[in-house]
Amino acid sequence: MENLSLSVYLVVTPGVLLLDYAGPAEALRMARDMGAPLKLHTCGPLPDVPTSLGTQLGGLAPLPTQMPPNSLVLITGNSHEREDYATPAAQQVVRWLQTAMRPDTRLASICSGALLLAMAGQLDGLRCTTHHTLLDDLQALAPTAHVQADRIFVDDGRVLTSAGITTGIDLALYIVEQVAGAALAAQVARRLVMYTRRGPNDPQLSPWLAHRNHMHPAVHRAQDAIAHSLAQDPTRRWSLPELADIACVSPRHLSRLFMQHSGISVLDYQKHPRMTQEQLAEACGFASARDFRRMRMRDLIHPC
Repeated sequence: MENLSLSVYLVVTPGVLLLDYAGPAEALRMARDMGAPLKLHTCGPLPDVPTSLGTQLGGLAPLPTQMPPNSLVLITGNSHEREDYATPAAQQVVRWLQTAMRPDTRLASICSGALLLAMAGQLDGLRCTTHHTLLDDLQALAPTAHVQADRIFVDDGRVLTSAGITTGIDLALYIVEQVAGAALAAQVARRLVMYTRRGPNDPQLSPWLAHRNHMHPAVHRAQDAIAHSLAQDPTRRWSLPELADIACVSPRHLSRLFMQHSGISVLDYQKHPRMTQEQLAEACGFASARDFRRMRMRDLIHPC
């Protein structure tokens, strides 16, 4: 697979959510320009389609009548999938998925694109996922599928499905890693200025966002300090007085405010999953934490 180019067909339908397409498409394009053995094609049932932003996406190639060897079909998601997927154009994609695929053609989806795979019967009996608001819809369309909740993406061999929107970039980087190695995927992630590459076992919803649906500035200041310190020292534990000083309130008052507005104590908030140096090194494509630390030190001394 390393010596044979992978042909990736990004399929868009009317109403495509633009980031579902542009995010993974740019990640794959960057990887190709950096030497990854990829051939990229954007196609669809119509030569021009409206996007979620109201702009037009034009110059699309037609859906190929027969897939070439060593190809991957990537179905992008839509902004109003229930209405969009009832259109003749979307149904044409469903029929194409049922008739034009080779036994060795790999399939992938971004966000609600998994619904089109399900309509075509391509997820029957497989592990799969989609955007967290569409999990029930996916299960209804593919009753025998093993729908995975709260996953960035799921790899079930021939079929890859992702949660959508920004997770399409994570899926694209995973594909790059498969065809060109972890080092090149890490280079693409760095060019994209991604904080870290998320894997198939990471949750869709960040644990740091789960307790931030409030408007209290003092609690947000404390939460910001905890989150930002992870980049410097994942083992750092803040004392209540330290956080209270940053939040500009007394320790006792911060404790009350934190529970009232976030629904969790300061101590429990700091017990959320943290990435170790080994995990961070692996996520960035390094062989070991030692190699990762060397690279960080080199960049600190000689910043680009």
